Amino acid sequence: MLANKRILLIIGGGIAAFKSLDLIRRLRERGAAVTPVLTRAATEFVTPLSVSALAGEKVYSALFDLTDEAEMGHIQLSRVADLVVVAPATADLMAKMAQGHADDLASTLLLATDTPVLIAPAMNVRMWEHPATQRNLATLRGDGVRVCGPNDGDMACGEFGPGRMSEPLEIVAAIEAALSDGPLTGKRILVTSGPTHEPIDPVRYIANRSSGAQGTAIAEALRDLGADVVFVTGPAAVARPAGVTVVEVETAQQMHDAVFAALPADAAVFAAAVADWRMAQAQNSKIKKTAGGLPVLQFAENPDILAAVAQLEDGRPPLVVGFAAETDDVEANATAKRARKSCDWIVANDVSPETGIMGGAENAVTLISDSGAEVWPRMGKDAVAAELARRIAQTLS
Repeated sequence: MLANKRILLIIGGGIAAFKSLDLIRRLRERGAAVTPVLTRAATEFVTPLSVSALAGEKVYSALFDLTDEAEMGHIQLSRVADLVVVAPATADLMAKMAQGHADDLASTLLLATDTPVLIAPAMNVRMWEHPATQRNLATLRGDGVRVCGPNDGDMACGEFGPGRMSEPLEIVAAIEAALSDGPLTGKRILVTSGPTHEPIDPVRYIANRSSGAQGTAIAEALRDLGADVVFVTGPAAVARPAGVTVVEVETAQQMHDAVFAALPADAAVFAAAVADWRMAQAQNSKIKKTAGGLPVLQFAENPDILAAVAQLEDGRPPLVVGFAAETDDVEANATAKRARKSCDWIVANDVSPETGIMGGAENAVTLISDSGAEVWPRMGKDAVAAELARRIAQTLS
């Protein structure tokens, strides 16, 4: 897929720059040509010599290099690639991109390019979560910039949380998706997946049996058709899909906030099994078993994420797809849910224990739409995802 593709790789100045060396190797293994650009700060983490040796090409770093300007000006350099990749994309680089600054070669290339851009953010967790960075991220997404990561994990600074740059193979998958000529190229699709965990106390929570397998398969199928996928997942058992933007959450409220932060989108697929209720007041200490009887748990209703998005007056995705996991009267309940939530489609299935669907490898769904109820045969969850992605592509084309 990457054979004969040219990647302009901008390496920002962060400790994650060392991963860019492996990224170059992985891209070249797949037949891509890599033209590297280093920011001044990047040279503090990786050397131009090592980058050039792996890329097999000259490294560019200076904006006012007259020899380079004679051979290949920065305007041409920004436009000869099939894709511009920024990895790592530091908070500083993201701010420059969002605000249109052009005070060095990297930022000038990014402002001058008419080529699609993919960024792999990497920074301290507090920097990532800062409102300024999140505003810049929203601006970049609104400008059509694709985003891969970041992941959760340990930081070089000793902190833990979102901010780790995606692994090289994850970035490669995102690059392949960005360069695919699929029917969803240029479309941004939001997918929710997995269960939510609603804390009762520090050691107990309310949850359900969702594995997240179907939502993950849908995200991968949409990615393979060229979509820019934002994947908002609860604490699911399955591995996260590569080549998409993964947002990890735990509770329904966190998922609600992450979904609205990810808008606008061309379509939204709500495959998550969101808990309907949470504790009205989660306890800060473990609830002890006492001789005085059973504890009384007071519940509160969680936000209805599907309805909230489907009923938006401004910024509603053109296609909103909900899921209905039922144990009886599947078609009737799902049809009523579609009308109640105001979504376009409902993907309904029977998750009674005897079906083996919840947590299993197969699914049997009924697609509820304006056209009525369409029963699909039982098949693997990957096949269900592929067919749903194909229908979404037809609708958005």
